[in-house]
Amino acid sequence: MQTKTLIIGACGQIGSELVRALRKTHGVEQVIATDIRESNRDVVDSGPFEILDAKSREELRSAIERHNVGTVYLMAALLSATAEAHPEKAWRLNMSSLFNVLELAREGLFSKLFWPSSIAVFGPTTPKVNTPQHTIMEPTTVYGITKQVGERWCDYYFNRYGVDVRSLRYPGLISWRTKPGGGTTDYAVEIFHEALAKGSYDCFLSENTKLPMMFMDDAIKATRELMQAESASVKIRSSYNLSGVSFSPKELTAAIQKHIPEFKIEYNPDFRQ
Repeated sequence: MQTKTLIIGACGQIGSELVRALRKTHGVEQVIATDIRESNRDVVDSGPFEILDAKSREELRSAIERHNVGTVYLMAALLSATAEAHPEKAWRLNMSSLFNVLELAREGLFSKLFWPSSIAVFGPTTPKVNTPQHTIMEPTTVYGITKQVGERWCDYYFNRYGVDVRSLRYPGLISWRTKPGGGTTDYAVEIFHEALAKGSYDCFLSENTKLPMMFMDDAIKATRELMQAESASVKIRSSYNLSGVSFSPKELTAAIQKHIPEFKIEYNPDFRQ
């Protein structure tokens, strides 16, 4: 019987939080964590863990069959800033991993798939206030392009093959347990660590760049609620918008200075801008 959950990319910022939450609810042995390397000791030491390359369909097939997996969370990806530096690598990882799990789901190896999309699917022509669910998408980054293409594949596999795939367009996620891993919104996490460690921060965005953000716990809650919903209730199979709050580095700096008045920030926008 397919009862277990497989998390691919479990050592990352979101994956590690999912492992923690799902093991707490379903039991340690019911959640199989996997990643390309052992880069998060909390994840590796807290329950079943395997090294797994998401680009290998046979490795995925083996793990799903051996553990009687019914639900898969594909969290492995090269994020926005890192993807810009390595576009071909990002395309291979982000696309082949998704295509692999969609194909395995089509074959009936497991019953339910979660794959995260991102606000990176939107571009400069997208309405920035109350962004509609269905709107203009003209991503300008490698990461955004892979996510837009991924949304179309998810929608296609549901409509063509009935694959129960579900997705959320995550905003920038703020967490305190795990450091971020190469996203444009990472500054909103790094700035707190640097404020405490150094009393200053060198920001790679301009001071008035306003981006959508969300606290990690809220993102995990939204993810779990979507996955717990009856299949008939899930009307969007590309990816749902998920909104939280928007702020700029300047606004975040002012909030930090209320607690650390001597905190200083310098703005040096780079390619992540």
